[in-house]
Amino acid sequence: MSATPRPRLGLTVGDPAGIGPEIVLKALAHREAPVAEWIVYGSRAVLDASSSWLKLPPLERSGATLIDVGGEVVPPGAVSSEAGRQAAQAVIRAAEDSLKGDLAGLVTAPLNKEAMHEAGFDYPGHTELLAHVAKTPNVAMMFVGGKIRVALLTIHAPLKDVPRLVTEEEIVRVGTLVHEALPKFGASRERRKIAIAGLNPHAGENGHIGTEEQEVFPKALARLRASGIDIEGPFPGDTLFVRAARGDFDGVIACYHDQGLIPVKLLAFGEAVNVTIGLPFIRTSVDHGTGFDIAGKGKADEGSLLAAMRLAVQLAS
Repeated sequence: MSATPRPRLGLTVGDPAGIGPEIVLKALAHREAPVAEWIVYGSRAVLDASSSWLKLPPLERSGATLIDVGGEVVPPGAVSSEAGRQAAQAVIRAAEDSLKGDLAGLVTAPLNKEAMHEAGFDYPGHTELLAHVAKTPNVAMMFVGGKIRVALLTIHAPLKDVPRLVTEEEIVRVGTLVHEALPKFGASRERRKIAIAGLNPHAGENGHIGTEEQEVFPKALARLRASGIDIEGPFPGDTLFVRAARGDFDGVIACYHDQGLIPVKLLAFGEAVNVTIGLPFIRTSVDHGTGFDIAGKGKADEGSLLAAMRLAVQLAS
Protein backbone atom coordinates (compact mmCIF):
# COMPACT_ATOMS: atom_id res chain seq x y z
CA MET A 1 0.00 0.00 0.00
CA SER A 2 1.41 3.40 -0.97
CA ALA A 3 1.84 6.02 1.73
CA THR A 4 -0.55 8.95 1.80
CA PRO A 5 1.22 11.90 0.13
CA ARG A 6 2.15 14.74 2.45
CA PRO A 7 0.26 17.97 1.73
CA ARG A 8 2.41 20.91 0.64
CA LEU A 9 1.54 23.80 2.96
CA GLY A 10 2.84 27.33 3.39
CA LEU A 11 3.83 28.72 6.80
CA THR A 12 4.33 32.47 7.09
CA VAL A 13 6.56 33.91 9.81
CA GLY A 14 4.34 36.92 10.59
CA ASP A 15 5.82 40.12 11.98
CA PRO A 16 9.56 39.41 12.43
CA ALA A 17 9.71 41.74 15.46
CA GLY A 18 7.16 39.61 17.27
CA ILE A 19 7.07 36.00 18.41
CA GLY A 20 6.39 34.67 14.90
CA PRO A 21 9.95 33.54 14.10
CA GLU A 22 10.24 31.87 17.52
CA ILE A 23 7.00 29.91 17.36
CA VAL A 24 7.64 28.87 13.75
CA LEU A 25 11.06 27.45 14.65
CA LYS A 26 9.69 25.81 17.82
CA ALA A 27 6.69 24.30 16.05
CA LEU A 28 8.74 22.83 13.22
CA ALA A 29 11.22 21.33 15.73
CA HIS A 30 8.45 19.97 17.96
CA ARG A 31 8.28 16.19 18.33
CA GLU A 32 4.58 16.35 17.45
CA ALA A 33 4.91 18.71 14.48
CA PRO A 34 2.21 17.82 11.94
CA VAL A 35 3.54 15.87 8.98
CA ALA A 36 3.51 17.93 5.81
CA GLU A 37 5.87 19.44 3.28
CA TRP A 38 6.28 22.81 4.98
CA ILE A 39 7.28 25.81 2.90
CA VAL A 40 8.23 28.71 5.16
CA TYR A 41 7.81 32.30 3.93
CA GLY A 42 9.98 34.82 5.73
CA SER A 43 13.39 36.44 5.97
CA ARG A 44 16.45 34.21 6.02
CA ALA A 45 18.35 36.78 8.08
CA VAL A 46 15.60 36.96 10.72
CA LEU A 47 15.17 33.20 11.04
CA ASP A 48 18.92 32.58 11.28
CA ALA A 49 19.29 35.29 13.93
CA SER A 50 16.30 33.97 15.89
CA SER A 51 17.66 30.43 15.78
CA SER A 52 21.00 31.69 17.08
CA TRP A 53 19.95 33.94 19.96
CA LEU A 54 17.07 31.69 21.09
CA LYS A 55 19.25 28.56 20.80
CA LEU A 56 16.68 26.83 18.61
CA PRO A 57 17.42 24.32 15.82
CA PRO A 58 17.90 26.01 12.43
CA LEU A 59 15.01 25.84 10.02
CA GLU A 60 16.67 23.34 7.67
CA ARG A 61 16.99 20.73 10.42
CA SER A 62 13.20 20.39 10.44
CA GLY A 63 13.14 19.52 6.73
CA ALA A 64 11.20 22.68 5.84
CA THR A 65 12.02 24.77 2.78
CA LEU A 66 12.42 28.54 2.97
CA ILE A 67 11.06 31.10 0.52
CA ASP A 68 13.20 34.09 1.46
CA VAL A 69 11.39 37.46 1.28
CA GLY A 70 14.67 39.24 2.04
CA GLY A 71 15.24 42.05 4.47
CA GLU A 72 17.29 42.72 7.53
CA VAL A 73 17.02 41.67 11.16
CA VAL A 74 14.68 43.97 13.09
CA PRO A 75 14.73 44.67 16.85
CA PRO A 76 12.32 42.43 18.79
CA GLY A 77 9.25 44.22 20.09
CA ALA A 78 9.58 47.32 17.89
CA VAL A 79 7.13 48.48 15.23
CA SER A 80 8.85 49.26 11.92
CA SER A 81 8.06 49.56 8.24
CA GLU A 82 10.73 46.93 7.48
CA ALA A 83 8.98 44.41 9.73
CA GLY A 84 5.63 45.28 8.17
CA ARG A 85 7.04 44.84 4.66
CA GLN A 86 8.51 41.42 5.42
CA ALA A 87 5.31 40.21 7.05
CA ALA A 88 3.01 41.43 4.26
CA GLN A 89 5.27 40.19 1.46
CA ALA A 90 5.39 36.73 3.02
CA VAL A 91 1.60 36.52 3.19
CA ILE A 92 1.13 37.84 -0.34
CA ARG A 93 3.68 35.43 -1.81
CA ALA A 94 2.19 32.44 0.04
CA ALA A 95 -1.34 33.39 -0.99
CA GLU A 96 -0.28 33.77 -4.63
CA ASP A 97 1.38 30.35 -4.53
CA SER A 98 -1.81 28.89 -3.03
CA LEU A 99 -3.88 30.43 -5.81
CA LYS A 100 -1.54 28.94 -8.41
CA GLY A 101 -1.94 25.50 -6.83
CA ASP A 102 1.67 25.30 -5.64
CA LEU A 103 0.39 24.99 -2.07
CA ALA A 104 -2.61 23.18 -0.63
CA GLY A 105 -3.05 26.12 1.72
CA LEU A 106 -1.25 28.21 4.30
CA VAL A 107 -0.81 28.72 8.02
CA THR A 108 -0.01 32.21 9.26
CA ALA A 109 1.82 33.55 12.30
CA PRO A 110 0.54 36.90 13.65
CA LEU A 111 0.92 40.29 11.96
CA ASN A 112 1.21 43.75 13.46
CA LYS A 113 -1.26 46.05 11.74
CA GLU A 114 0.60 49.25 12.61
CA ALA A 115 3.81 47.94 11.08
CA MET A 116 1.95 46.83 7.97
CA HIS A 117 0.41 50.27 7.61
CA GLU A 118 3.83 51.92 7.98
CA ALA A 119 5.03 49.73 5.11
CA GLY A 120 2.17 50.90 2.90
CA PHE A 121 -0.14 47.89 3.25
CA ASP A 122 -3.37 49.48 4.44
CA TYR A 123 -5.35 46.43 5.56
CA PRO A 124 -6.92 45.85 8.98
CA GLY A 125 -5.47 42.34 9.15
CA HIS A 126 -4.76 39.01 7.50
CA THR A 127 -8.35 38.34 6.46
CA GLU A 128 -8.69 41.53 4.44
CA LEU A 129 -5.23 41.18 2.88
CA LEU A 130 -5.91 37.60 1.81
CA ALA A 131 -9.32 38.56 0.41
CA HIS A 132 -7.61 41.27 -1.67
CA VAL A 133 -5.00 38.87 -3.05
CA ALA A 134 -7.66 36.25 -3.80
CA LYS A 135 -9.89 38.92 -5.38
CA THR A 136 -12.92 37.85 -3.38
CA PRO A 137 -14.78 39.98 -0.81
CA ASN A 138 -16.90 36.99 0.19
CA VAL A 139 -14.88 35.78 3.17
CA ALA A 140 -15.41 35.57 6.92
CA MET A 141 -13.30 34.95 10.01
CA MET A 142 -14.17 31.85 12.00
CA PHE A 143 -12.55 30.56 15.19
CA VAL A 144 -12.51 26.86 15.98
CA GLY A 145 -11.67 26.03 19.58
CA GLY A 146 -12.83 23.74 22.33
CA LYS A 147 -16.40 22.77 21.54
CA ILE A 148 -17.41 25.90 19.65
CA ARG A 149 -17.03 27.34 16.17
CA VAL A 150 -17.63 31.08 16.03
CA ALA A 151 -17.77 33.25 12.91
CA LEU A 152 -17.69 37.04 13.01
CA LEU A 153 -20.25 39.21 11.26
CA THR A 154 -17.92 42.21 11.49
CA ILE A 155 -14.18 41.81 11.98
CA HIS A 156 -11.83 44.70 12.76
CA ALA A 157 -14.47 47.40 13.05
CA PRO A 158 -14.71 49.99 15.83
CA LEU A 159 -17.70 49.40 18.09
CA LYS A 160 -19.26 52.72 17.04
CA ASP A 161 -19.44 51.43 13.43
CA VAL A 162 -20.82 47.96 14.18
CA PRO A 163 -24.57 48.79 14.21
CA ARG A 164 -24.54 50.15 10.65
CA LEU A 165 -22.45 47.17 9.46
CA VAL A 166 -24.89 44.59 10.84
CA THR A 167 -27.14 44.47 7.80
CA GLU A 168 -29.56 41.98 6.34
CA GLU A 169 -27.20 41.28 3.44
CA GLU A 170 -24.20 40.66 5.71
CA ILE A 171 -26.16 38.28 7.93
CA VAL A 172 -27.26 36.32 4.86
CA ARG A 173 -23.75 36.32 3.39
CA VAL A 174 -21.94 35.17 6.53
CA GLY A 175 -24.70 32.71 7.46
CA THR A 176 -24.36 31.06 4.06
CA LEU A 177 -20.56 30.85 4.36
CA VAL A 178 -20.82 29.26 7.82
CA HIS A 179 -23.40 26.74 6.61
CA GLU A 180 -21.14 25.73 3.72
CA ALA A 181 -18.01 25.52 5.88
CA LEU A 182 -19.26 23.60 8.92
CA PRO A 183 -18.93 20.05 7.48
CA LYS A 184 -15.19 20.65 7.07
CA PHE A 185 -14.96 21.15 10.83
CA GLY A 186 -16.82 18.07 11.97
CA ALA A 187 -20.48 19.02 11.59
CA SER A 188 -22.81 16.63 9.83
CA ARG A 189 -24.00 17.60 6.36
CA GLU A 190 -27.47 16.50 7.41
CA ARG A 191 -27.46 18.52 10.64
CA ARG A 192 -25.89 21.94 10.56
CA LYS A 193 -27.50 24.05 13.23
CA ILE A 194 -26.38 27.68 13.48
CA ALA A 195 -27.18 30.31 16.11
CA ILE A 196 -26.68 34.05 15.83
CA ALA A 197 -26.06 36.41 18.72
CA GLY A 198 -27.98 39.62 19.08
CA LEU A 199 -26.24 42.95 18.73
CA ASN A 200 -27.63 44.53 21.90
CA PRO A 201 -27.69 43.37 25.54
CA HIS A 202 -30.40 40.75 26.07
CA ALA A 203 -30.82 40.73 22.27
CA GLY A 204 -32.61 44.07 22.50
CA GLU A 205 -35.22 42.88 25.01
CA ASN A 206 -38.11 43.32 22.57
CA GLY A 207 -36.95 46.72 21.43
CA HIS A 208 -36.34 48.23 24.86
CA ILE A 209 -32.52 48.08 24.47
CA GLY A 210 -32.10 48.62 20.75
CA THR A 211 -34.23 47.75 17.76
CA GLU A 212 -31.83 46.00 15.37
CA GLU A 213 -33.01 42.57 16.53
CA GLN A 214 -36.54 43.47 15.39
CA GLU A 215 -35.71 45.49 12.30
CA VAL A 216 -32.73 43.70 10.69
CA PHE A 217 -32.44 40.12 11.92
CA PRO A 218 -35.90 38.66 11.11
CA LYS A 219 -35.70 39.36 7.36
CA ALA A 220 -32.18 37.97 7.11
CA LEU A 221 -32.98 34.81 9.05
CA ALA A 222 -36.13 34.25 7.00
CA ARG A 223 -34.08 34.41 3.80
CA LEU A 224 -31.52 31.95 5.18
CA ARG A 225 -34.22 29.51 6.29
CA ALA A 226 -35.90 29.78 2.89
CA SER A 227 -32.63 28.62 1.33
CA GLY A 228 -32.55 25.55 3.57
CA ILE A 229 -30.21 26.82 6.30
CA ASP A 230 -31.08 25.90 9.88
CA ILE A 231 -30.41 29.08 11.85
CA GLU A 232 -31.91 30.40 15.09
CA GLY A 233 -31.73 33.65 16.99
CA PRO A 234 -30.90 36.34 17.67
CA PHE A 235 -29.99 35.13 21.16
CA PRO A 236 -28.51 37.16 24.04
CA GLY A 237 -24.75 36.93 23.75
CA ASP A 238 -24.23 36.37 27.47
CA THR A 239 -25.96 32.96 27.42
CA LEU A 240 -25.63 31.80 23.81
CA PHE A 241 -22.05 30.59 24.10
CA VAL A 242 -22.89 28.44 27.13
CA ARG A 243 -25.44 26.62 24.98
CA ALA A 244 -22.97 26.34 22.10
CA ALA A 245 -20.32 24.83 24.39
CA ARG A 246 -22.91 22.28 25.52
CA GLY A 247 -23.42 21.20 21.93
CA ASP A 248 -26.76 22.82 21.13
CA PHE A 249 -25.34 24.40 17.97
CA ASP A 250 -22.74 23.46 15.37
CA GLY A 251 -21.74 27.06 14.75
CA VAL A 252 -22.35 30.53 16.13
CA ILE A 253 -22.28 33.92 14.41
CA ALA A 254 -21.17 36.83 16.60
CA CYS A 255 -21.93 40.41 15.65
CA TYR A 256 -18.54 41.88 16.50
CA HIS A 257 -14.97 40.95 17.32
CA ASP A 258 -14.92 40.76 21.11
CA GLN A 259 -18.40 39.24 21.38
CA GLY A 260 -17.08 36.19 19.55
CA LEU A 261 -13.46 36.04 20.62
CA ILE A 262 -13.84 36.40 24.38
CA PRO A 263 -15.71 33.07 24.79
CA VAL A 264 -13.39 31.31 22.33
CA LYS A 265 -10.26 32.43 24.15
CA LEU A 266 -11.78 31.73 27.54
CA LEU A 267 -12.61 28.16 26.52
CA ALA A 268 -9.57 27.36 24.37
CA PHE A 269 -6.83 29.97 24.59
CA GLY A 270 -3.65 28.69 22.99
CA GLU A 271 -5.55 25.88 21.24
CA ALA A 272 -8.10 27.76 19.16
CA VAL A 273 -7.52 28.23 15.45
CA ASN A 274 -8.46 31.20 13.29
CA VAL A 275 -9.79 30.10 9.89
CA THR A 276 -10.70 32.27 6.92
CA ILE A 277 -13.77 30.75 5.28
CA GLY A 278 -14.71 31.64 1.72
CA LEU A 279 -11.17 31.76 0.30
CA PRO A 280 -10.33 29.49 -2.67
CA PHE A 281 -7.59 27.91 -0.53
CA ILE A 282 -7.08 26.77 3.07
CA ARG A 283 -5.92 29.36 5.57
CA THR A 284 -5.52 28.76 9.30
CA SER A 285 -3.82 30.90 11.91
CA VAL A 286 -3.07 31.33 15.59
CA ASP A 287 -5.55 32.75 18.09
CA HIS A 288 -3.13 35.33 19.51
CA GLY A 289 -1.17 38.42 18.56
CA THR A 290 2.47 39.26 17.96
CA GLY A 291 3.49 39.18 21.64
CA PHE A 292 5.87 42.13 21.38
CA ASP A 293 6.29 42.14 25.17
CA ILE A 294 7.96 38.70 25.12
CA ALA A 295 9.53 38.75 21.65
CA GLY A 296 13.13 37.55 21.57
CA LYS A 297 13.00 36.18 25.14
CA GLY A 298 12.33 32.52 24.39
CA LYS A 299 9.05 32.56 26.34
CA ALA A 300 6.56 32.18 23.46
CA ASP A 301 4.27 29.14 23.41
CA GLU A 302 3.94 27.43 20.02
CA GLY A 303 0.77 25.54 21.00
CA SER A 304 -1.70 27.61 18.97
CA LEU A 305 0.52 27.48 15.88
CA LEU A 306 0.77 23.70 16.19
CA ALA A 307 -3.05 23.55 16.42
CA ALA A 308 -3.33 25.71 13.28
CA MET A 309 -0.83 23.48 11.48
CA ARG A 310 -2.72 20.33 12.50
CA LEU A 311 -6.02 21.73 11.26
CA ALA A 312 -4.47 22.80 7.94
CA VAL A 313 -3.07 19.29 7.42
CA GLN A 314 -6.45 17.80 8.31
CA LEU A 315 -8.31 20.06 5.87
CA ALA A 316 -5.75 19.47 3.11
CA SER A 317 -5.92 15.72 3.58
